[in-house]
Amino acid sequence: MADPENLEGPVGIADSANATAGSARVFISYASQDKAKADAVCQAVERAGIACWIAPRDVVPGESYAGAIVHAIDSTKLTVLVLSESAAASPHVLREVERTSSRRHAVVAFRIDLAPLPADLEYFLNTSQWLDASTVGLERALPQLIAALQRILTPALGFSAPDVAASRHITTSAHTRTAQRPAVRGMRRAMLAVGAMSGLALGYLALDRLWLTKHDGAKKPATATVPSANDFNPPAHSIAVLPFVNISGDKDQEYFSDGLTEELLNSLARINELQVAARTSAFSFKGKDADIATIARALNVGAVLEGSVRRSAHTVRITAQLINAITGFHFWSQTYDRDLGDVLKLQTDIANSVASALKVTLLGDMAAKIELGGTRNPAAFDAYLRGRTAARAAFVPGSNGHQTAIAEYTEAIRLDPNYALAFAVRSLVVADAANFFEQDLPARNAGFDRAQADARHAIALAPGLAEGHVALAFILEIKMNYAQASEEYDRAIALGPGNVVALANFGGFAVFMGRTDVGIVAARRAVAADPLNWATYEKLGQALAHARRYEEALVAYQELMALNHEVTQAYSLPGLAHYLLGQFESARAACEIKPDDWQSQMCLAVTYRKLGQRADAERLLSKMKASGGDSNAYQYAEIYAQWGNAAKALEWLDTALRLRDGGLEELKTDPLLDPLRQEPHFRSIERALKFPTVEAQ
Repeated sequence: MADPENLEGPVGIADSANATAGSARVFISYASQDKAKADAVCQAVERAGIACWIAPRDVVPGESYAGAIVHAIDSTKLTVLVLSESAAASPHVLREVERTSSRRHAVVAFRIDLAPLPADLEYFLNTSQWLDASTVGLERALPQLIAALQRILTPALGFSAPDVAASRHITTSAHTRTAQRPAVRGMRRAMLAVGAMSGLALGYLALDRLWLTKHDGAKKPATATVPSANDFNPPAHSIAVLPFVNISGDKDQEYFSDGLTEELLNSLARINELQVAARTSAFSFKGKDADIATIARALNVGAVLEGSVRRSAHTVRITAQLINAITGFHFWSQTYDRDLGDVLKLQTDIANSVASALKVTLLGDMAAKIELGGTRNPAAFDAYLRGRTAARAAFVPGSNGHQTAIAEYTEAIRLDPNYALAFAVRSLVVADAANFFEQDLPARNAGFDRAQADARHAIALAPGLAEGHVALAFILEIKMNYAQASEEYDRAIALGPGNVVALANFGGFAVFMGRTDVGIVAARRAVAADPLNWATYEKLGQALAHARRYEEALVAYQELMALNHEVTQAYSLPGLAHYLLGQFESARAACEIKPDDWQSQMCLAVTYRKLGQRADAERLLSKMKASGGDSNAYQYAEIYAQWGNAAKALEWLDTALRLRDGGLEELKTDPLLDPLRQEPHFRSIERALKFPTVEAQ
């Protein structure tokens, strides 16, 4: 890489716009003395259709040079090292290779001279792929380099062949649930479901319940080698809240310490001037032996709040400390002894102390904002926390989590009828239970009506509560009232711009509705706030796929795979992206990894047809119809559309419309339905769905 103090003009690649870290797949590392050869490598690779990130070309004016390099290394999938005597002596190159290795990304060393390697650089390269241009010359060696990159990047998951082969032996987690009647279909195949938003209870809104796993181990925190302080440049006023330690001496009080931690996190997230890492990413370090510096770098935050909770019959003692993640020194620490009925005030006090320590200028009445929708009734608060714990286990076999959660939230509401947040979370759990478990259509609709009533009551009690608007948007989305759902999502994000679940769920929904740019921005903001949650990458990938940005979608799906290789969409979604790129062999390789999954079957049904395996494709479709019946109507329409059978595709879309199949929300932008868009009957179905009008972006 060019040294920061030795910048030159941009690389002259006439037919390629400057890459962004999010769109590039290859990072070019080189010493500034080798810039001409590095430029030649970049040009050749990009002519072959592989986007590169190279400095100084791709450093945005005004951007931190070192920060841009670190972000590019983290975002790309492999590094090409232009290896020379100058590179071997460059501390910048060594740091780039070390960073790449710490992120477990591949390094391809492209050697242009025979200089010996220092031991520290050789350590990182001794298991990497090497290509030698020193004897045959750069031009003759470049085709070999490009072929190597294509072998690494184009297999189904973006991994080398041994990785793909190994992944074929992964079996679905024992806790992965298979839906008997998947209610929401389409390219993302998401059962719209309850989310653990800021202060709410169950994973992510619209997470795919068919593959939800409870294993914390599936969400692996980063274990990157800590770079120097100069290489770490987190956003200003950014913070992560780690799970406070339960020191009550009673394991059964874990729900209280975790729940109180999350309430503190939510309180901070309501301060617009702070950037707060989401719960899923922050809690992924629970029980892990990771130091503050490593955690902060994995979450890209400048400060970390940690502490302990000791609860007695009527009081709680909280010790909290705020740590500067760059220097390791304490910003602030404090011990609080409070009555349980004083928890709301406690949250406000801690949030104000954190904001003051981080030198955040608070706007408006922060106490009113932080305490909005909460309760001062300790028994109601306790029931609320128990409900949230039950909701998080809702898809663990035998947990009866939905009903337990609903009962606990109902108790919280009985104890405090003005507990708006309890109404919001109960709305989500009731809707989730109806959507997933109710086979009878009238019973499902009755559940949705109850959920909608709860959401509206939450808003009536606390109109400024973002969680209430997210709950209402969710139920309106399920009920296919897309125009009003869009308005409620907009309202939720305006009220809670740091609400990660609102951002993630709105991101995909907005793209489905045709608000492409707005949706992708929201999805990327969710990823930035929750970088260790595979679900945010799933949502981003789906949004990008519907925007026809398939290469970028594959990058997001590779991050999903790195965080959780057990969920089946880590294979089927990349497979569909490869299919839409016309890379049919790669699509087959990905989707055959979990061939019994219904989304993989859908992917294979269209892919086999393109590969001339007509009988195999028809056999898979028959199998899907036998097991899924009419509940897969939208999916069958996608398959028939790709097979070129417009009549059958439209027939199944009619069935989907009659059954109120939730997958229809994707119809407006679903690339798999593109062959039908000029059909008059397709246009009539689109009109019947009453998608909101989209203003020019």
